[in-house]
Amino acid sequence: MTTKTVLITGASSGIGHATAQHFHQHGWNVVATMRTPDDSELHQLDNTLVTRLDVTDIDSIDTAVQAALDRFGGIDVLVNNAGYDTFGPLEAVPRDAMVRQIDTNLVGVLDVTRAVLPTMRTRGEGVVINISSVAGQMTFPFNSLYHATKFGLEGATESLAFELGGIGIRVKIIQPGSIATQFWGGSLDFHDDPDLAEYRTMMDAISKAVAHLQENHHAASPPSVVAEVIYRAATDGTDTIRYRAGDNADAFFGLRDGKTDEEYIAATRQQYGISPG
Repeated sequence: MTTKTVLITGASSGIGHATAQHFHQHGWNVVATMRTPDDSELHQLDNTLVTRLDVTDIDSIDTAVQAALDRFGGIDVLVNNAGYDTFGPLEAVPRDAMVRQIDTNLVGVLDVTRAVLPTMRTRGEGVVINISSVAGQMTFPFNSLYHATKFGLEGATESLAFELGGIGIRVKIIQPGSIATQFWGGSLDFHDDPDLAEYRTMMDAISKAVAHLQENHHAASPPSVVAEVIYRAATDGTDTIRYRAGDNADAFFGLRDGKTDEEYIAATRQQYGISPG
């Protein structure tokens, strides 16, 4: 039986790193990609190619995909994991930061997928797994850019399920809740402007909530929990599109389920002490 191959973006730490280890433990060939691969401990694993891939750099995408094909002959599963969160009032986010967020979390996913699809299409099989978030179907204050990318990613994934399902390629979405990763540290691009006084009360309330999450990230589910769900999505042979991951994912969705838009917004305002204008 031919050993299968998975290509993972953003594998330097967190969910991507745990996913590379999980697939390796199950006997897969692993292509672990990241922007700075030189110091990765994943180099020590057999049947593992650690290589550079920056989802905002088309040349690096093409080079990494070709390296995977040269080493292992094909790519059976693609895990689009690389991403981060730009947080703060839209007015406080510089345009270049806004574009970088969309290029990384959405356009980058589509570019990597486009680069991998030819080998899957030729073989008539494959699985594309996009790492979304509970933020792909529900919203929180001052997270408009991140939500734009994750809502967009979920819409793109659903649409791709139609066009790719007909040629044997399954497309899936993973929706993690709170996960103990660098997301609340180095992967959070925080923006604020003290001169925007109208947002001050709201920003203070949200900043306290974010600080609490940063201080208590150890209480979240470990990345290995998401890796297990990703592996199940890759191997279960079903047409299931969405998979929730993490102990509190259902609880997050419970905040929105059964509520009208107006009820959800009112409840969220109350949660964060935000008074309607």
